[in-house]
Amino acid sequence: MSQHIVILMATYRGAAHLPRQLASIAAQSHADWSLIVSDDGSDDDTVAIVREFARSRPDGQVRLRRGPRKGATANFLSMLAEVPEGAAMAFCDQDDHWFPDKLTRALPHVADVGPVHYAARTVITDQNLHPLTGSRHFRRPLGFRNALVQAIMAGNASVFSPRAVELLQLAAPAAIRAQVLSHDWWAYQITSGAGATLVHDPRPCLLYRQHGRSEVGRNDTPQAMAVRLRKLMAGDYGKWLRSNQAALAPVADLLTIPNRQVFDRFTDALDASGPRCAAMLRQAGLYRQTAAGTTALFLSAAAGSWR
Repeated sequence: MSQHIVILMATYRGAAHLPRQLASIAAQSHADWSLIVSDDGSDDDTVAIVREFARSRPDGQVRLRRGPRKGATANFLSMLAEVPEGAAMAFCDQDDHWFPDKLTRALPHVADVGPVHYAARTVITDQNLHPLTGSRHFRRPLGFRNALVQAIMAGNASVFSPRAVELLQLAAPAAIRAQVLSHDWWAYQITSGAGATLVHDPRPCLLYRQHGRSEVGRNDTPQAMAVRLRKLMAGDYGKWLRSNQAALAPVADLLTIPNRQVFDRFTDALDASGPRCAAMLRQAGLYRQTAAGTTALFLSAAAGSWR
């Protein structure tokens, strides 16, 4: 099966771990790929490592560009416009290790003629890539009602069909203006909202390195969950939701009619008082992947934490 996949990698001071990641990309069993690296002003050997890797590959397969220097999410979003028509696309972190069949396993899905967002589980590791545990396996349905309130399609494991890439490209300028927090959360909202096929592979596709400078980090430990709960109740979560809403509103025409109606209810809920906000979210059918998470969602909304 032939389908070109453009890999987008945002880098910043990644020299310590970058060679391992680049080697894992070079070892992919699906060889029809190209790599765009957008560096955000690294002052270590990151750029030199990328240039050396590019020299080791066929001409034009690896390209280095200058990033916007506004953080990882802005860097990823800035690259979307450079994916050519007809190409599939994968996000890539600078410090992971891809399994050799990562792209091959995504290929049957992203070669589809329609929009498809594929993601997979990961193996969470320590800073030396020693495995710790698998990422969570989500069992509730994927969809827009989940995507509006929860990010579960990990960016470092996501691959998009050409038609899905077109959706992201159309929506990216509004996301950049809204300064969305998370490119992978935003991508899940756009693809699910537009009615794309959503695939979450239960088999891990990469080693997900955790270290002191991880941009986001794992979210499955009691400590990480406690931090997220505090942010939920402190109002940070409401700011994230409003930023996402501001990114979606200008491109609401990309959403299916039913999902546009859900989005309108969600928008109205954000402007409502606490208890009414929670009631409107319930009426819209929004949910997180666990019962406890959904309960926390409604409680934080009812408490007025989002305003």
